[in-house]
Amino acid sequence: MELTGAQALVRSLEMEGVEVVFGLPGGAILPVYDPIIDSSIRHVLVRHEQGAGHMAEGYAHVTGKPGVAMVTSGPGATNIVTPLCDAYMDSVPIVCVTGQVPTTAIGSDAFQEADTTGITAGITKHNWLVTDAADIPRVVREAFEVATTGRPGPVVVDVPKDVSNATMEWYWPEGVDLPGFRPPGAPDSEAVAAAAALIRAARRPVLYVGGGVLKSRACEALLDLVELTGIPTVTTLMARGAIPDSHPLCLGMPGMHGNYAAVTAMQRADLLIALGSRFDDRVTGKVSAFAPSAKVIHVDVDKAEIGKVRRPEVGIHADCREAIEEICSALRSTGRLDPSRLESWTGEIARWQATYPYTYEKDGTHAGAAREGGRPAGRPSLLKPQFVLEVLRDATPPGTILTAGVGQHQMWASQYWRFERPYSWVNSGGLGTMGFAVPAAIGAKVGRPDATVWAVDGDGCFQMTAQELVTASSEQIPVKIAILNNGYLGMVRQWQHMFYEERYSEVYLSPDLPDYVGWAEAMGCIGLRVEAPEEVLPAIEKANEIDDRPVVIDFRTDAMEQVFPMVPAGASNDDIVVHPAQREAEAGPPKTRAPKTSPPKTSATAGVKAPARKRRGT
Repeated sequence: MELTGAQALVRSLEMEGVEVVFGLPGGAILPVYDPIIDSSIRHVLVRHEQGAGHMAEGYAHVTGKPGVAMVTSGPGATNIVTPLCDAYMDSVPIVCVTGQVPTTAIGSDAFQEADTTGITAGITKHNWLVTDAADIPRVVREAFEVATTGRPGPVVVDVPKDVSNATMEWYWPEGVDLPGFRPPGAPDSEAVAAAAALIRAARRPVLYVGGGVLKSRACEALLDLVELTGIPTVTTLMARGAIPDSHPLCLGMPGMHGNYAAVTAMQRADLLIALGSRFDDRVTGKVSAFAPSAKVIHVDVDKAEIGKVRRPEVGIHADCREAIEEICSALRSTGRLDPSRLESWTGEIARWQATYPYTYEKDGTHAGAAREGGRPAGRPSLLKPQFVLEVLRDATPPGTILTAGVGQHQMWASQYWRFERPYSWVNSGGLGTMGFAVPAAIGAKVGRPDATVWAVDGDGCFQMTAQELVTASSEQIPVKIAILNNGYLGMVRQWQHMFYEERYSEVYLSPDLPDYVGWAEAMGCIGLRVEAPEEVLPAIEKANEIDDRPVVIDFRTDAMEQVFPMVPAGASNDDIVVHPAQREAEAGPPKTRAPKTSPPKTSATAGVKAPARKRRGT
C-alpha cells in the first residue's frame, strides 16, 4: 500500500497506540496535519508550542504512556525546547514531531529553518532527522522505544516537508534494532546480597525515594520493602505519593524546603538506600556535608547516576521495581528482621516530627503593610497561602491530581497536600519551569478525564502560560486553577529578603494587574476572587461543582509569607532554618547547635554584592 510520508507518520503513531497529540500547525508540518483529519487520534490545538510540550508531559506523568506533541519548524521547534529540557531533567517520556524545511533547503537559512536536531541534541535522549519517507515507520518505532525504555525521556523526530510529501510503500517493523542502546538487565545478585546485608546491619537507615520509583511502577514493591524492614522513608519532590503520606514510616519531602525530620534523618543516618534518586543538589545541600556517617546503597536504571555525586558502597544498575523486589526476596531468605532494632531511631525521628512540624502564623497584622505590596497600613494580613492549600486539600475528592508551577506555591503544595496515591502530583522538578502548571494540568486531565485536576499556580507563573486556558475552554477540558496571588515573584522576593537585605529588585507584579477574574472570563472560564478566609471553602466547593468549563480562583494571599524550613543554597543541611515561631523551641535533635535564628553566611551568600536598590509598588 502506497502512502505519503505524512500518512505513514500518522499511521505509525496509530500503530504505537497514540490516542492524543498536542500541537499547532505551520508550513513545514502542514502535510502531516492533512491525514490527521481522517485519523482516530485526537488533536488538541494549543495556543503556544510550549503549551503543547507541557501538556504532553502532564499526560505522560499521570498515564505512564508517552505524551506526543507536534509542531512546525523554526519558531515552532524552538518554542518547545523548554518542555523538552523539562522532560529530560525529570525523565518524562514524550515524543515530539517537528516539521522541517525541505531537504534541499536545509542549511540555506530558509524561511523558518532551525537546526532542530542540533538545538535539541543535549536535551533529548535521542533525535532523528528523517531524509527518506521509507524510514518513517522504523524511526517512529525507534523513537517510542527510546523514549520509554530504561530511563524515560524526550525524543524528537524532525521531518522535512518534502519527505512528508514523498511516497513510500507502507510497512510496520517487527522489531527494533538499536546498536549501542542497552537497557539494564536483571539486578546483579551479589550486589543485591550486599545491599541486604547492609540493611540488616543498619541501625539508623533511611529510604531515599526518588522519581525513578514512580517511573518504574515500583510503588507496590516499595511499600513491601518499607513494611518488611520498618525503615523510615523520605519521598523527594518528584516522588511524592510513591508511599502514602499517611503511612507511619513516611517522613515526607527532604531537601531545601523539606520538613525538618526528613532532612535531619538523612543527615544522621548510618545508611541511605537511594532508590531512583540522583542526589540532587536541592536534596543534598553542601555535598561534602551531606549524610556524613551514612553508607549508601544506590539503585538506578541510569548507570551514569551511580557514583555521579556520592560514591555508594553498593551500586545496583537496574530497574527500580526489579531491584526492590530482589532486595525484598534476599531479606526474606535470610530470616525475619527484628522489629525492635530500629525503635530508638524511629523514636528519635518522632520527636523531631513533634517538635518541628510544618507551621505558619494563622492570623495577625503586619506592621509596615503599606510599604509591602502597597496595602493600606494596619490592614489585616491577606489570606495565608498555607491555609488556602489546607482547605483545598481537604475539600477535593480522593484521587484528585494536583499540578504546580514553580516557586513558593510549589513548595507549599508539596508540604501541605497529603499525597495518598502515586501519579497524583505533577510538577517541574529539575528544570524548575515557571508556567508549567496550567498546560500540565490540561494534559493530565486529557489523560485522566475521570479525575478532578487542580493546578496550584503563582501569579508570576500563571501569566506565562495562561493562554492555554483558551485551549481548555475550546476543547472542553474542565481543569481548575488556584492562583496564590501575592503580587510578587515570591521565591525570588524571599531570597532578596533573606540574603539581599530586603532590597526588592524587580519582583513586584501587582496583585491587581491583570484582573485575573476578567482574564479568566475572557478565556471562557469561570473566574472567582477570594480575599477573606471565610470565602475560601465556598469558592472551592463551587469550583468542584463546575464540570463543563475551566475555573480560575484568584486567592489574594499574603505577600510576606515565606517558605520554611529552608536550607540556604550552598549550606549544609545541618544549617536548616526553621519557622521563626520554632526557633526558640527546645533543641530535641542531637545536634551541636540549635536551629539557627538567621541564615548562615555561606559561600553562596557571603560577600554577595546586593543589587541596586529599587522598590516597585511603594
